Amino acid sequence: MAPDAMAGPGGDAVPGPTLDRLLSVMGAGALELCAAPRGLGVVVEGVTVLDPLDRGPARGQVLLAVGVDPQSAAAVDAVREAAGSGAVAVVFGQGGSGRLPEPLRAAAEDGGTALLLRTAWCGWTELVGALRAGLVLSGVPADPAVSAVPPGDLNGLADAVAVLVGGAVTIEDLESRVLAYSSTKEEVDELRRLTILGRRVPEWRVSAMREAGFFRALWGSGDVIHRPAHGDNPERLVVAVRAGGEVLGSIWVAAAGGDLPPHASDTLRSAARVAAAHLLHHRSHRSHARLAEDAARALLDGRGSAAVLTERTGIPARGHCAVLAVRTGASGKAEETGKLCALLAVRCGAYDVTPLVLPVDRGALVLLGALHQDARRAREQVVRTGAALVRQVADTFGPDARIGLGTVVETLADLPESRRSADLALRALLSPGEHRTVAFASEVAETIALNQMLDTLTGAGTAPAPDTPVARLLAYDAGHGGGTMVRTLRAYLDHFGHVPDTARALGVHANSLRHRIGRLTEVSGLDLGSPDARLLAQLQLRLLEREGGQD
Repeated sequence: MAPDAMAGPGGDAVPGPTLDRLLSVMGAGALELCAAPRGLGVVVEGVTVLDPLDRGPARGQVLLAVGVDPQSAAAVDAVREAAGSGAVAVVFGQGGSGRLPEPLRAAAEDGGTALLLRTAWCGWTELVGALRAGLVLSGVPADPAVSAVPPGDLNGLADAVAVLVGGAVTIEDLESRVLAYSSTKEEVDELRRLTILGRRVPEWRVSAMREAGFFRALWGSGDVIHRPAHGDNPERLVVAVRAGGEVLGSIWVAAAGGDLPPHASDTLRSAARVAAAHLLHHRSHRSHARLAEDAARALLDGRGSAAVLTERTGIPARGHCAVLAVRTGASGKAEETGKLCALLAVRCGAYDVTPLVLPVDRGALVLLGALHQDARRAREQVVRTGAALVRQVADTFGPDARIGLGTVVETLADLPESRRSADLALRALLSPGEHRTVAFASEVAETIALNQMLDTLTGAGTAPAPDTPVARLLAYDAGHGGGTMVRTLRAYLDHFGHVPDTARALGVHANSLRHRIGRLTEVSGLDLGSPDARLLAQLQLRLLEREGGQD
């Protein structure tokens, strides 16, 4: 093992950061924390790739278990050995299921070693670079002039740098895309105007700089590069932003309304050191709120840690809690999901609960923590909150809003059970013919059981078996009836064969319905007097309805 040495910009040693500080600087976009038996305050001294053939000292290291399946016995052995050698944490890939088995968790708890998963969208090579940069940046003190800028607030950073250097600032990524720019009252040059409007440096300009070898010089230089004024283009200064050998982007300063001051280059060097943490944080697209969201999502998926969620959110690990599954009935576009989550977060604050809202496909999950210590009153809180939220979601998104209420559980560790029951309830509420808008799974148990039965049947395909009555009706409708016969049979069975109710549902006269039923049985051969025949027809019609095979 050859751990990375930790040094600040310029080679000065910096104190080892804590695991919490490292994850915060990185933004957790590359790592998902699953267990931290000794908390997040442990000191990290370096990052090391786990090598089974070279088991050297690992004290204070984050070990990257490349190629080790977290579901395997080898993973358990690796965690035990890591704990014995003093490692701070072990990072595994997602593995087959994306969940950590209990023996692996137990080994981590026994040894006091944190467990992390590499997120699916971050490769090992990218992770090594990010960790190397994060280790450096975690020990770098912020420049007092920009220390008030929140992590990841690149526009705020650009404004702060612009004030210090007396010019117009843009912060760009490695592809010359504009991540942020300073506001300025001075007249800007045409190149800056085009760059800001297009949110990237014009392609012709990028090509020219690439052909001239400018980017090769920029990424290879550790200093500020000066570009003199040329024609209508004012003088510019540019510096690469890097940490731990990882190039993260660049900062550009253009003169605005006059020459740049003599100290501009020194100021830009200092700004580049500070900007590294912001760029790394921005690149992973995470904030403290997103760290809490990641911890909650991992827990609800059955692979996270209740202790980590408590540390991130302050929600007590023991105490009644529940999950609500929310669906709007709208298209589920990203902007609608964001609007829904904001609405839920604001509204939950009025109901004496501690909420955490997670966006999911076409809806959201709401974690309700710190419910009343009495189980009955906690359940009443969930009912009141769900009923109020579904009305407000319906007012905003339309009448198809539904909320499945999860079982009230006693600890955060039990939340996966609550989430499963909430999902089952929501799915039942979305079933055809269900008019309720909010319910517990116990209140829609029959529909849940039917869904599970239909799921089993769906595994063999949804098309009705050949030569069954429903298959014959489908063939007939395809050539003659335009769906009339299948709709008639479905309505007739749904109304238990009661002719007046069926006729009203279809909007036809009772005598017309009787004639249609006679023709239906003649075409299909269906014996409406047989319970087995009626059951088979009903199940086949439900399967068709589920798959959109029938209006």
